[in-house]
Amino acid sequence: MKNNPFKQFFQASILAVCISSALPTFAQTAADEVIAVVDNSVILRSDLAQVMAETLHQLQQQKQAVPPQVLLEQQALEKLILRQAELQQIKRYGIKVDERTLNETVLKVAQQFKADSLEQLQQKLDAQAPGSYAALRSRIADDLAINQLRQQQVMSRIKISDQDVENFLKSPQGQAALGSQVHVIHMRIATTDKNIAIESVAQQVKNALQNSNDIATISKKYTGQNIKVEGADMGFRNLAEIPAELAGRVASLQTGQTSELIPARDGIHLLKLLERKTSEQKALVPQYQTRHILIQPSEVVSRDNAKQMIENIYNRLKAGEDFAVLAATFSNDTGSARDGGSLGWVNPGVMVPEFEDKMKNTPVGQISEPFQTQFGWHILQVTDTRQQDMTKEYQERMARQILGERQFDSELDSWLREVRANAYVEIKDPSLNKK
Repeated sequence: MKNNPFKQFFQASILAVCISSALPTFAQTAADEVIAVVDNSVILRSDLAQVMAETLHQLQQQKQAVPPQVLLEQQALEKLILRQAELQQIKRYGIKVDERTLNETVLKVAQQFKADSLEQLQQKLDAQAPGSYAALRSRIADDLAINQLRQQQVMSRIKISDQDVENFLKSPQGQAALGSQVHVIHMRIATTDKNIAIESVAQQVKNALQNSNDIATISKKYTGQNIKVEGADMGFRNLAEIPAELAGRVASLQTGQTSELIPARDGIHLLKLLERKTSEQKALVPQYQTRHILIQPSEVVSRDNAKQMIENIYNRLKAGEDFAVLAATFSNDTGSARDGGSLGWVNPGVMVPEFEDKMKNTPVGQISEPFQTQFGWHILQVTDTRQQDMTKEYQERMARQILGERQFDSELDSWLREVRANAYVEIKDPSLNKK
């Protein structure tokens, strides 16, 4: 029932990568052949052609020089080999993308195609080439699974000790990042046309922002056909109020400095730090002392039976029976059932959204009506609430995140090299072998 309590660092760009890389056509060439074997999978000539087309398209968008054909093919093949090796790892670890996440991601592609639903997107794509929608969906699922794999494997390699956290909090950067308020300008550069490269415009906006704080003038100057530049003066904000991935960027800026380009699924973002000042405000977090009863559908208990069971328990609670006794007797959450259903003091953001919403809106002492989450049917009771000073915990969490971000890229590169080195690879086409 709990969300992953450890926030992932790098989620912003993966959806944009999935979407942009998934849009090219998926039709295989008529005369296909195996050009490489990677572990238990193969790479086809059509796979290489598709990656080549994508790479050329990206280079043209970014107005970069195109490498010689042979080099480009070798680089594209290496990209495919690494991808296949990662997909083999996904099978080994049993990583699966849940349907809800996949559907949400595919819907973002649908918006680019001006489709309001998955059904409309399927109709549009399959009208162009039968099977395109299924191929697109499969590829996005693979991309999301690869991102999960990388997060799991790389995060397990990052080691941050309590002493590392303490040293960081004592450092000037730590004091500035975690003990201050920041006055920030936030700019976003976006386009509705997937064929338009916005990196060059974003770089121009960055250059302008380095020399001026006039948001309106900059926005007007660089907004053009199919490109929108917008910004806002965010005023003074506690770092706790800024999304963690952006707070980490702000933390490393000096006064008057502009961040590097920040790619995200909705465009490219820029931040400029205008001023920093010490904050004496504490991070007070509402907590809810909560207990619950969970009935899960299973091979033995159907969905309808689970609903009937939770409604029966609810009626018994309303009739005055003891919550703790019923939780210990019937709840499928064995961890809390042993303690009368108690979850202890629960922080916001820990439970799944449906549970948290019900928890926040159930008055102290009252019993909620039965409600459903991905885990089954619940009844909950909030027995008390309080405001907890989480300043120290927040500062330590931010410190670990910043320190983790510093290590992530190097650890990812190291892990990818290991994956490639450990994969069995046989290249069938001699012209694609690196010399």
